[in-house]
Amino acid sequence: MLLWYAGLAFLLVWLVFRSPAVDYRLVVVGAVLPIIPGVLGAPGWFHGLLLPSVVLVAVLVVARGQRLRQRALLGIPIGMLLFLVLDGAWSGSTAFWWPFLGTEVDAISWPDRPVPVLVVQELIGFAALAWCWVRFGLTDPERRQEFWRTGHLDRSLAA
Repeated sequence: MLLWYAGLAFLLVWLVFRSPAVDYRLVVVGAVLPIIPGVLGAPGWFHGLLLPSVVLVAVLVVARGQRLRQRALLGIPIGMLLFLVLDGAWSGSTAFWWPFLGTEVDAISWPDRPVPVLVVQELIGFAALAWCWVRFGLTDPERRQEFWRTGHLDRSLAA
């Protein structure tokens, strides 16, 4: 269940910010990072609001005075927050509000949706990634290579 988070995080960040200078690779990494503990059956800290907030503050502190580095690294907490939105994590999970509603964190059993829902979500994620691939000209080898190297989209897209 990677495509749902990766594709929609990429697309939503573009639709909200319309910036070719965002490092979309890190947005996608942030959006799929919380899946790892869920697959492993680990406690649900990645499914809460606290960890992305701590990562956001860490990015701002570590890269203080380095505007371009901050802008690049902000993709990780943005992706992590989008994971929470796309996962519906706020809807009944004590992990989402940890530690504010108690210090116990249940193990996350993931995926937690029926298989047909997972399939539809993956198809939607695939469609979002395919749309981005074509829309941002990633069929062109030079643009694609630049994207893989920097995470940025072609500046002509900002016009």
